[in-house]
Amino acid sequence: MRVLVSGASVAGPVLAYWLTRYGHDVTVVERSPVLRKTGGHAVDLFKPAMDISERMGVLPRIEALATGTTRLTYLREGTRKPISADVTKLFAAASDRHVEVMRDDLSEIYYDATRADVEYVFGDSITSIGDEVSFEAGAARRFDLVIGADGLHSNVRRLVFGEVDKTFVGAYLAVLSVPKDLGVPGEMTGHIGPGRSVAVYGARHLDDARAVFLFRSPELSYHHRDVARQKELLRGAFASLHPEVDSWLEHLDGDGAFYFDSITQLREDTWSRGRVALVGDAAYCPGPAIGGSTSLAVLGAYVLAGELCAGSDHEAAFARYEHEMRDIVHRSRAFALGVAKTLIPSTRLGVSALVRGAQLLTSLPSWVVRPVAKLNSKGMRMHDSMHVKNYESQGAGVPAP
Repeated sequence: MRVLVSGASVAGPVLAYWLTRYGHDVTVVERSPVLRKTGGHAVDLFKPAMDISERMGVLPRIEALATGTTRLTYLREGTRKPISADVTKLFAAASDRHVEVMRDDLSEIYYDATRADVEYVFGDSITSIGDEVSFEAGAARRFDLVIGADGLHSNVRRLVFGEVDKTFVGAYLAVLSVPKDLGVPGEMTGHIGPGRSVAVYGARHLDDARAVFLFRSPELSYHHRDVARQKELLRGAFASLHPEVDSWLEHLDGDGAFYFDSITQLREDTWSRGRVALVGDAAYCPGPAIGGSTSLAVLGAYVLAGELCAGSDHEAAFARYEHEMRDIVHRSRAFALGVAKTLIPSTRLGVSALVRGAQLLTSLPSWVVRPVAKLNSKGMRMHDSMHVKNYESQGAGVPAP
């Protein structure tokens, strides 16, 4: 089959890799004129996504570009004594296999793994999907299937599904590029107060450091491509938290990378219509930075490709894909709502409980924390509970007709 994938971030290239491996002809179209460098934050790959990446042969490169963050230190608003926690113990409790990597690096790794076998079309976007697919710049073309892997603001979803059910969880995420010397490799340092937190971190291979901001707010009015307005809103949200934070915000006036978005969940449970399907954040975003959306996108792309290649009827394959993903998507949504409340407490008491709790958890021996965490597949161990089928052992590896 000839398959068109919209989006070249994470889910798109992973899907393209597996579809190509199973014998399909894949084209990926990406609105950006080059591979995106959005100033994205560090993302987590948990065991299922690590296993899939290993099968793709890219895990060594991912691990080589890991951020290496081991310690988290926060100063609570109105206090003078910072509190530190051991990040490695936190993730060891949550996952048997985990790596933190910059989203831009991960996207490039998956792209490099596919570009020799996949047609990539940059600087273009789909305008209509019918018997032919029309584009803003290129000529109309025919494809057997069209897959939207184009993120929370999916163009494919808008064209085919229209408005879908969304839940704004009451918070926003922003990431800002700051000078490299502000971030210490292996450490994340920041400030936290009721309803807002910010931390700076770096990695040895990065040319800059990143400041990541989380804050609670009623839903704000702005367009997702209006960067000037987004920066104005971010300044207002973090005014007077701490003089150091004010100095970080001064870099909003520079030309470094910047990202800003609401933490919003997609609530639809149907991710296909006819010969069009959605995958990753375009289908079931549980909320950026709080719901394991990157690992969910990797798993979803792998499952979609596997189900498409397990039988010739694409509508039946789409139904199996939705069935395979529905439970973990529901659990990811519930988990993310809890994480949003925990990570961005709205009161001083909540802030104190968060930092003291993290400090206490990481002060305990791993042999105490991990067995307790493993008892809860809906909490800390939720991401590791995602099941990775072996489609090739089921015959999916046979090239498609």
